[in-house]
Order: sequence, then C-alpha cells, then structure tokens
Amino acid sequence: MSEGDSSTNQRPDGRAVDQLRTVTFKNNIAPYATGSTLIEWGDTRVICSATVEESVPRWMKMQNVEGGWLTAEYSMLPYSTLDRKRRDITKGKIDGRSQEIQRLIGRSMRAAVDLIKLGSRTIWIDCDVLQADGGTRTASVTGGYVALSLALAKLQADGLLDCNPVVSPVAAVSVGVVNGVSILDLPYVEDVAAEVDMNLVMNANGEFIELQGTGEKNTFSDGELATMLAHGRKGIAELLELQKAAIAEG
Repeated sequence: MSEGDSSTNQRPDGRAVDQLRTVTFKNNIAPYATGSTLIEWGDTRVICSATVEESVPRWMKMQNVEGGWLTAEYSMLPYSTLDRKRRDITKGKIDGRSQEIQRLIGRSMRAAVDLIKLGSRTIWIDCDVLQADGGTRTASVTGGYVALSLALAKLQADGLLDCNPVVSPVAAVSVGVVNGVSILDLPYVEDVAAEVDMNLVMNANGEFIELQGTGEKNTFSDGELATMLAHGRKGIAELLELQKAAIAEG
C-alpha cells in the first residue's frame, strides 16, 4: 500500500488510513457536575465532567491575577485495562503518565477559553477512564471540551456569566506510522506496534495547541509527518462537528 492511500488498508478493524473510529457522546452522565459527558471512542470510554468552584487558586490571589482558572485531573479506573491498574492513592502519589495527561487536558481547556471573561472562578475538568483501548488522552481532551461547554452554558443560563468565554473549540486525535504507513486514530493494537506515535490538539481555527510526537521504533520523514498532519487535521475537523452536535443537544 502506498503512503496515504486510503482506498485499501490492512488495519485490524478494516478502517481506511484516514478514518476515525466511531465517536459518540452521552451527556449529563454525572448529574452533580455542572456539565458532563461520556465519550465513547471505539472501545475507549471516558467520563468527562466539569465542576465549578466560585473561587480561584491561592496563587492567583497572591499575585493579583485577574480572571478565572481551568485545571484538570485524569485517572484510569482499576478495571479499565485487561490487567487491573492500581489506584494512585495506593502508591501514595500520582503516576507520571497521569500527571502528564492531566496537564495536557488543562492546557488544552485553557487554550479554548478567555480566562478574563470566565470571571473569578475555577472549573475542574475530571476525566475518568472506564475502558482503555488507545487514545485515552485524546478522548479526554475531546470529551473534556464538551463537558466544559455544557458547564459554561449552564452558568450563562443561571445568569452567572454575561457571555460565552469560549475563544475556539478544541479537540485532539492520535496519528502514527504502523508498518510504514501513516494512519489516523490508533487503537491499542496499533499503538503498541507503532513506529511513530503522535497526538495532536487543535482548535477550530486550524491552529495547533500541542503536538506530542515520538519516533518509538524508527525515525520519520518530512513526507510522513506531512501525511500524519493531514490525517490529523481531517480527524480534528470531524471531531469538532461531532462536539458541536453533542453540545447542541445539551
């Protein structure tokens, strides 16, 4: 198969090289959160919630920083993987991977919002992985934005926000190179075999928020990078439309 050819493929699930897995949202999955959704992305499932606190972190008060704050926490539940995953609390500290991912989610959400317009409040984005089959961080970012948008709509409806502080919607997707072919949206079986693994976070203006790319087993060329980015842009555009529809449903 030639690079970028989507007409034929050898992917385990039969998808074309530039095709997303099925992505769906089930909103209001956590009724006590201000906004929430269950994102089902292939066989990966993540509950994303947004909870509002009418205060800001102490460091913002100490430094007289105006506006609000957005931050995130991420965890994989013990039964989310084939082999039981120990809870971080049993180890006495959050593991490095979870810390990296929750920081990514927080950066992505802050890039989506005008923090001054948010007002003097904090929004927590909590992402809990129920089932992991690759792409849990991209699902968390993509679902996290839906939960955030639902929470902001509620704040507006309750008269706590004068306007929507969203600057631009954000979504995330994985790309990579497997068996010499650049592909979009890697499930676990492809992720572990990938020669190159990359995660893209982008906004609706076509701008990059974050690129995380690594040559896992091999180097990659300019051409492979260009193909991965093209696949990623296509996937992000589709995800943004799915997000828009989910948010409209409320």
